[in-house]
Amino acid sequence: MKKLKVAILGSGNIGTDLLVKIQRSEYLECSMFIGRNLSSAGMTKAIDMGVRVSDKSIHAIIEEPDSCDIVFDCTSAKDAVAHWKVLEKLGKFVIDLTPAKIGILCIPAVNLQEAIKHQNVNMVTCGGQASIPIAYVLGKTQKNIEYIEVVSSIASRSAGPATRLNLDEYVDTTELGVRTFSGVEKTKAILNLNPAQPCIDMQTTIFAKVKEANMDALKKELDVMVSKIKAYVPGYHILVNPIYENGRIVVMVKALGLGDYLPKYAGNLDIINCAAIAVAEEYSKQKTKK
Repeated sequence: MKKLKVAILGSGNIGTDLLVKIQRSEYLECSMFIGRNLSSAGMTKAIDMGVRVSDKSIHAIIEEPDSCDIVFDCTSAKDAVAHWKVLEKLGKFVIDLTPAKIGILCIPAVNLQEAIKHQNVNMVTCGGQASIPIAYVLGKTQKNIEYIEVVSSIASRSAGPATRLNLDEYVDTTELGVRTFSGVEKTKAILNLNPAQPCIDMQTTIFAKVKEANMDALKKELDVMVSKIKAYVPGYHILVNPIYENGRIVVMVKALGLGDYLPKYAGNLDIINCAAIAVAEEYSKQKTKK
């Protein structure tokens, strides 16, 4: 089977974990791992794996535009905007793992087929990938939701410099994603970086304010949604089944990682990276059919 060539732009935690995962793909191969510092931990890992690397950032793709079909942008929201101006002209299919919200927002369990029709696909945020499918089900099964709030907690050690730099964009993009997929206008997103030792697993709690709850419909649709997500994020599961009290529905989910680059507590890497790979693999399947 012919594999599509992908370039990973950004050699931090997300980019490096993504690189390890791509090695298992039947549809993708990493033709270049790109950063700015050849001595960084991510670059060292890629070199040890025998993957071609470059420290020229976006210029590596400008100099060799035929080196890849797909570009995963794992940098920062600010850099992703600048990169898109170049990659759009080069005709690259871009999967944006920053909260830049340039392209279509994508949650594979909800809108994968629609998303791959676009040239730029935005994976929202790790908290968005965890919470938005639940918010979507809430919007589908409940009437007149007044407000949705999502709170994600991740291990501080799993959050690299770009994640910390993007905290404002993280909040804006996650809230936009919750609004877009749930249809609820008032939303709020919170991210806690927890420094506890040993490191905590990624957990996300979704709150929905509603006067009357249809819990039977919610639980039925949640089961379907979780099954869809587990098809590409094996460590995703409901931690606390939905409860309704004091006029609000509460659901808590957990995402455990596969331990590819960082230990299993770093489910925030897995949930966004596995979602991004699901997009890339579906795009590859469609391209190779033609």
